[in-house]
Amino acid sequence: MTIREELEKAETEYLSKYAVLSINSRGREREEEPCDIRPVFQRDRDRIIHSKAFRRLKDKTQVFLNPEGDHYRTRLTHTLEVSQIARTIAKALKLNEELCEAIALGHDLGHTPFGHAGERAINAAMKDYFDGKPPFVFKHSEQGVRVASILERDGEGLNLTWEVRDGIANHQTSSTPSTLEGKVVRLADKFAYIHHDMDDAIRARVLSDSDVPKEIGEVLGFTTKDRLDCLIHNTIRSSMGKNDICMEPEVMQAMLAMRKFMFGAVYSNPIVKGEEHKAETLVETLFKHYCDHPDELPEEYNKLMERGDSPARVACDYIASMTDRYAIVKYEELFIPISWKY
Repeated sequence: MTIREELEKAETEYLSKYAVLSINSRGREREEEPCDIRPVFQRDRDRIIHSKAFRRLKDKTQVFLNPEGDHYRTRLTHTLEVSQIARTIAKALKLNEELCEAIALGHDLGHTPFGHAGERAINAAMKDYFDGKPPFVFKHSEQGVRVASILERDGEGLNLTWEVRDGIANHQTSSTPSTLEGKVVRLADKFAYIHHDMDDAIRARVLSDSDVPKEIGEVLGFTTKDRLDCLIHNTIRSSMGKNDICMEPEVMQAMLAMRKFMFGAVYSNPIVKGEEHKAETLVETLFKHYCDHPDELPEEYNKLMERGDSPARVACDYIASMTDRYAIVKYEELFIPISWKY
C-alpha cells in the first residue's frame, strides 16, 4: 500500500459522511497517473501554491490601493486568511481540509489588478468597445477557473480536480458550490474580508470599532477579533452533523448587516476609494490598446488567439493577470513620454 493509499484509507475512517473523500473525486479534465504520496486534493493545493498566478497575488490590491504601510492586506494575505478560516471550520466538522485549502488558495487566482475596480473597468471597457454588447461578462471567479484550466503552464493549465474548480467558480455570493467544502470557503471568504477590511480601516483611521452599529455588535461582538470568533463558532455549531453549511438566522442577518455597513463605510468611502477612478481609467485604456494592437501581446497570449480566442478575450486574460505595479509600468511604457536624457 502506498502512502497515498494509506492517507485515503484514513480519510474513509475519520472524515464525516458528508465530506468529499479524495477517492471519490470526479477527477481531472485530463487523466493522470496518481501520485504515490499525495491524495488528489493535496496535489491540487501544491499546484496552486507553485503557480505564477498565486505568486502574483502578493502585488494585487485587496481594498486599500497601493498603501504605504507594511501591514495592510493584499490579495495574497486575504487568500491566506480565507484558507486559515476554512481549514479551522473544515477540521471541526471533519470535512476534507485539503479540499477546502485548495479551493481557498485558488479562489482569487482570476482577480484583476486594483481589486474590484479593475474588474469593473474591464467590463466597462468591453461595453464601450463593443457598443454595449460585450462578447462576454468578466467575472474573477470564472477567470480563476480559466487561469487554472488554460493559462497556467503555457496553455496546459494546472489540470485541477472537478471539486476544486467548482469551488473556485462558485465562491461568490450569487453562486452555490456543489460540495460542503466549497460552501465553507464561500463563507470563509466573507468572514475574512469583513474581519480584515475592518481591521485595515481602523489602521487607516477611516473607522473605529465604535462606529459599528450597536445592533450588529450585540450579536457579533464589538471588536474585530470577537466578530470573527463569533462567525466561526456559530458556523461550526450550526453545521455540526448536517449535510449543509449554515448559521443561526440572527447571526447570518447580523453578518449581512455588517457586510452592508462595510460597503457603505469602507468600500464606497471616498477616502479609501479616491484613487480608484485613475486605476479604472488605466485598465480601460490598456484593454482598448491591446484590443486594437493584439500583435503587442506577449507570445503566450498570441498562442491563445491562434487557438481561436478573440483579441478581447485574450486582452482580458493579459490585463487580469497583471499585478498593480506591472499594470502601471505597462501604462507608463505605452502612454507616458520618456524624459530626454541629454
